[in-house]
Amino acid sequence: MKLYLSSFRLGDHPERLVALLPPSARVAVICNAIDSEDPEIRREKVADEITWLTELGLRAEELDLRSADDLRTWLTQYDGVWVRGGNVFVLRVAMARSGADKILPDLIRSEQVVYAGYSAGPCVLAPSLRGLELCDDVTAVDGEVIWDGLGVVDHAIVPHLNSPGHPEMEPSRRCRPCTSRPAYRTYP
Repeated sequence: MKLYLSSFRLGDHPERLVALLPPSARVAVICNAIDSEDPEIRREKVADEITWLTELGLRAEELDLRSADDLRTWLTQYDGVWVRGGNVFVLRVAMARSGADKILPDLIRSEQVVYAGYSAGPCVLAPSLRGLELCDDVTAVDGEVIWDGLGVVDHAIVPHLNSPGHPEMEPSRRCRPCTSRPAYRTYP
């Protein structure tokens, strides 16, 4: 598997993301973790993600899971996916509704795509999302909350565990025991 998992945005080593991808790689930007935000604010945040990735020499474009028909065909056209942070529960439901939760794990494990992202993007890869309700509001989900993660990695991911000044640092510390296994730590 080729994973680039950050706590916040591109992190301190975006060159490591670029090294995982072919030159001028095409990257799908998945921002469904912020679907519960005001549409104009969401558009601005999507544009920011695309700008940051484009500045790295990548060809980035949004792939909105809410309107993606034939998702497997779409995803196989990309070298990588960039999954933006936000609310992990909103993201997980969007992945379930679109079928991404069935497609992405196969593409990641077979290294057909590089999976990259930050905050909620990495968190959704864990076997379970239990404990993350300390950081993310489950009431933001439109419909039933899904507590199972994608199971791509075998540990919980706690992205803001040691991020001084980040509003989720303290809740993340309480989240640590959300599985009986150790948690991965992402780096800024």
